[in-house]
Amino acid sequence: MIEFALRIAVVDDEPSVLKALKRLLQTRSFRVKTFESARRFLAALPDSLPDCLIVDLQMPEMDGVELLQRLAGMGIPMIVITAHGEFGVRERCESAGAMAFLLKPLQDTTLFAAIDASIGATANLRAPGDCDH
Repeated sequence: MIEFALRIAVVDDEPSVLKALKRLLQTRSFRVKTFESARRFLAALPDSLPDCLIVDLQMPEMDGVELLQRLAGMGIPMIVITAHGEFGVRERCESAGAMAFLLKPLQDTTLFAAIDASIGATANLRAPGDCDH
């Protein structure tokens, strides 16, 4: 049986966050692509869909909720990360399709658990044999 490394895309406008998350995710052998904006991520989408998307909530030009709304129905497990947990934000993200909502600073175990749960939930929705790797 061939094993494939899961592809994780990270969208955050902070270069230091992108660098730290990429290093952390690679410790679990994920293939990680980082994007400094939602627009750059959307421009790269035709190349391949990630197995999971981690997106910052507050970004210039297009925020995380708008990105989630654009990706609705594509079957990508999406995790929102933010330093701002104002009232109602979690609900907005979840109604836009987020499978997890995590506050920064992120705990490694919490992030990995959210990724595992999100990918597992999406895999359960796919038909048997429906794999695009």
